[in-house]
This record gives sequence, structure tokens and C-alpha cells, in this order.
Amino acid sequence: MAAGIKTYSLCTYLILSLTACSVMASSSSSEAIKGGYWPSWAKNLPPYSIETSFFTHIYYAFLIPNNVTFKFDIGYTTAMELLNFTSTLRAKKPAVKTLFSIGGAAEGPIFFGRMVSSPSMRKNFIDSSIEVARKFGFDGIDLDWEYPQTPKDMENLAYLLYEWRLEVQQEAKTTKRPPLLLTAAVYFSANLFLSGPYRSYPATSITKNLDWINVMNYDYHGSWEPSITGAHSALFDSKTNISTSYGLGSWIKSGVPKSKLIMGLPLYGKTWLLKDSKSHGVGSPAIDVGPGDQGVLTFAEIEQFNRDHKAKVEYDLESVSMYSVAGTTWIGYDDTLSVTMKIAYARALGIRGYFFWAVHGDYKWKISKRASQLWCV
Repeated sequence: MAAGIKTYSLCTYLILSLTACSVMASSSSSEAIKGGYWPSWAKNLPPYSIETSFFTHIYYAFLIPNNVTFKFDIGYTTAMELLNFTSTLRAKKPAVKTLFSIGGAAEGPIFFGRMVSSPSMRKNFIDSSIEVARKFGFDGIDLDWEYPQTPKDMENLAYLLYEWRLEVQQEAKTTKRPPLLLTAAVYFSANLFLSGPYRSYPATSITKNLDWINVMNYDYHGSWEPSITGAHSALFDSKTNISTSYGLGSWIKSGVPKSKLIMGLPLYGKTWLLKDSKSHGVGSPAIDVGPGDQGVLTFAEIEQFNRDHKAKVEYDLESVSMYSVAGTTWIGYDDTLSVTMKIAYARALGIRGYFFWAVHGDYKWKISKRASQLWCV
């Protein structure tokens, strides 16, 4: 019954989204955000190939500061890549705004914990990040710290954001240029409750000092749970709080305005090997991760897999997600149907937009185009 009610509501949201775009766009006080991260290792998608009509902001991922000085050491090759990235996307029609993202999952949380613990190291980091943004023509800076590990980390993060905003404002005043955008990629929930000590993001500092936050509404399940399949970007979960609806709701409850919340959408899926091919729903028994690096395939790879193996594709009503099955291989992911429902939910919730990790994973811009069409600006 609960799933039916949710589906009915989502269908209603979708109708409203499709029929009231012009009204909502004209009445909105904030520019809609349609973001996408571009990994610098995505050689299959050079910046000139990005279809900018589907986005408003593209993030270069990633830059990492020096682990001693916390300043950015940009070598020649990286400098040329950064200049090409910003100049190419600025010249595209339509042009998009560009930000560079700092960190990423591979960097680890301790690195940032050390940096934010010292006022002098925070200043080194802040000043250098602003210098890089201006030198290479970026419109803003994004912090991807995955994730603050202690309540003290969260307290120091609040100091960092406050000091960063002050320097950005002062630099803009001095140079008479528009202030740089400041954003952050954050955990799916405002509270980190699944591992380590319970800790909460500094909502007040985020609200005052960041232009918006990119909420990572994915990776709820994966290779660390090899014995059971899971919807890794589930909109709803009736058994736990590990879902996009819960996560976005927690950010709203924390006090961060809806106008600063951006919903994350994955352009990749998670794979498992089923214990029994006849038992293949979300939550079915598995024996191991499936194909792909650590059980991960991009959406483009999933589309190819489904064609090559004549996979059975199913929509899961309860989680609002897709999965495909071929033999014992099980893949959970999002496609245009589940993304359509998630966009409808986000619009009805009243948040500001969405972003994708990561743009190189799409198949012929299939999902990016659909999302952009639904989120009118």
C-alpha cells in the first residue's frame, strides 16, 4: 500500500512538473542547477564533447593540494588541461559555468581533517584555491571531503567555510570581479550515523557560506555487501533510513534552505552475482559482486550489457529504481524512468536542482537529456 501511495504521488508530481514549468521558472528566486562532474581521467569524453545544452554547471574532478603546505602545485600538463577545460566550455553554445572540485573519494578523510585543524593551513588552502580558480578561469570551487570523521572535524569545517567565504568576498571586492561560487559535495544525510561517532554537518555555516551543496544520493549499497542485492540510489526504503527521500529530508530538517540543496543522481550501477537466478528482486541473496571494477558499471556499459545478454529489465516500485538480470548477473541502476520519477519528487519537494556523477557514464546523453527536459528553467 505504501509503495502504491508513493507511486501515485510521484505521478502527480510528474504531471505538475510537466505542465507548470513556465510558471515555476518565472516564480523561482534561484537559478536552477543542472550539474555534472567531469572526471579528468574520462578520456572517452573530452570537454569539447560535453553536450552543454543539458547542463548549467560542470565540475572538473579532481584537484588535490600539497599534503604538507595545503597549497595547489599545478604542473604544466595539469595547467594545460585546466585551461582547455574552462576555455572549451566557455566557448560552447550554450556556455556553462565551471568549478573545480577538490578531493574525491580516493583522497580519504584524514587529509582534510589535518588541513582544517590549523588556521594557518586553512589560510594556505583558501588563498591557493582562489588563486587557482582565477588563474585558470573557473567560476567557482567545490569541496568534496568524503567525509568528516569526528564532531571536531565538523566544527573545523564550519570555520573553513566561514573563512573561505570571507576571502572570496574580499577578493571580489578588491578585483571588482563577481565572487567565486563556493559549493560542497556532501553525504546523503545531514547526519553521519552509519559508521564512526554520530556527527552532524554544520548546517548554519553551510547556509551562510556556501552557494549550494551537492548531496550524494547514491552508493547506499555496493561491494561491501556481497551477499545481498541493493538499490544503491533508492528514492525510498521502507526498512531503513538509507534512501534519497530520507537524506534530503534530513538536510531540510537541519535548516539548510531548499534553495541550496542539489540532488545527486548516478550515471552508473552496482552489480552482483545472484545465489539463485530465479530470485532476482531488490534484496535477493547474492554470492559476490558482479562484473565491473568492484562491481560498478557505467550506464553506457549497462545499456551495452543489457543488449548483448538480452537482459530482463525491471522497474522496482518500492525503491523507485531499475535492475536488469541476465543469468545470475544482477545490476541495479537508474534509467530514464526512475530518473523521471526522482526529478518529479525533487521538484515537488522544492529543492533547487540535481547533479550527475559523472557525465562520462551516460549513453548518448539519454539520461542527461531527459532530466534537463523535466527540470525547466
